[in-house]
Amino acid sequence: MFSRTKHRTVHFSEPFQLPDVEGMLAAGDYEVDDDEELIEGISWLAYHRVATFIKVPATAENDHRMRLVAIAPDELDRIIAVDRAKHAFAPALQP
Repeated sequence: MFSRTKHRTVHFSEPFQLPDVEGMLAAGDYEVDDDEELIEGISWLAYHRVATFIKVPATAENDHRMRLVAIAPDELDRIIAVDRAKHAFAPALQP
């Protein structure tokens, strides 16, 4: 079975929370990896997603490593949509 990993960056404008991760995560850019497998038996190349991971800071105070957290793709999409919705209708700041 052939597989691939697609990498993308997701921006959060506000602190957010992930399932199974204690505490709030800071606003900012987060790397997301989508693992996909080739769908065999069809006449064109097509892949389906089998796993999604988001890279988050380690929980230890002075540990600067990152860790991968598995998350359901629809749950990540929901969290991203909530973050974007908060800013879609935010009033523009006056100078």
